[in-house]
Amino acid sequence: MCALFGFLDYGHSVSARVLQKLVQLLANASEVRGTHACGIAYNQGKQLTVYKRPKPAHKLHLRIPNGTRVVMGHTRFTTQGSQKMNYNNHPFRGTVDVPFALAHNGVLYNDGQLRMEKNLPATPIETDSYIAVQLIESQHKLSFESLRYMAEEVCGSFVFTVLDASNSLWFVKGDNPLYLIHFPDLGLYIYTSTPDIMTTALQRSALHWMRYEVIDAEEGDIIRITPDGKIERSHFRPTLAFNPRHRWNMCSLCWDDQEEEDDNLALLIDMCGYFGMTEDEIMELRDMGYSYDEIEEFMLNPSAFQETLMFEEI
Repeated sequence: MCALFGFLDYGHSVSARVLQKLVQLLANASEVRGTHACGIAYNQGKQLTVYKRPKPAHKLHLRIPNGTRVVMGHTRFTTQGSQKMNYNNHPFRGTVDVPFALAHNGVLYNDGQLRMEKNLPATPIETDSYIAVQLIESQHKLSFESLRYMAEEVCGSFVFTVLDASNSLWFVKGDNPLYLIHFPDLGLYIYTSTPDIMTTALQRSALHWMRYEVIDAEEGDIIRITPDGKIERSHFRPTLAFNPRHRWNMCSLCWDDQEEEDDNLALLIDMCGYFGMTEDEIMELRDMGYSYDEIEEFMLNPSAFQETLMFEEI
């Protein structure tokens, strides 16, 4: 239950002060999906900078240099790899034809298997998300093709964001949420994981009264926003079936590790009371074949659980 956030300012009409405040507001609002760690990536000149710490966003001072045009951020709810070891936190660095940073919302289940099958380098980073960086690096280029390759190899739930050193911002939209908006009068894109996070952040920003449009992002989309604000699109084939009842049977590693399954279920059960759900409801969703991340989404929206029960009974 992590969160992604950030902006791309191609119009150069928003003041540095407003953008600075926007970064912190987006990060703070994103804490609803994770308080174990927070990090941002941005370009200073031609140098890609990553700043991350094992602290909640509101305890960090997320400073960006004047002139920063793109920021990619992440708040983390830890599922694999202790946040106390800062290299386990997002964003992660990568290097191909251009340096890049990557952040991930979701859970991947076949990172260990892919590392062996693809003969990828050993790494001290324990986070499942890092396999995405290694798969991109194995293609020696950051492009629609390398992102498609990565997205079709991983097994699990995801949205990936990638910032490269040329100030292009990329999105790889799996089955996790992404909310992307555009202020055409300002030349500004802003994204968060959910509309509610966006609303919370903008209400305290000078941008809340400005006109914006929502940019469509569907599962299977790969989107690139160029430094001059143009949107380019491609597509990947989602690995998992669209039917939630059967989708996890298609990945041999999902829920196979009993110790990992027990840990994940324990986390969900510990949290469920804060979101108006019961342990029995969590177990019922598990028995119906829903994944760890999907059950988290139900916890954030308990009414959707009741709708799902009604559908299953038909």
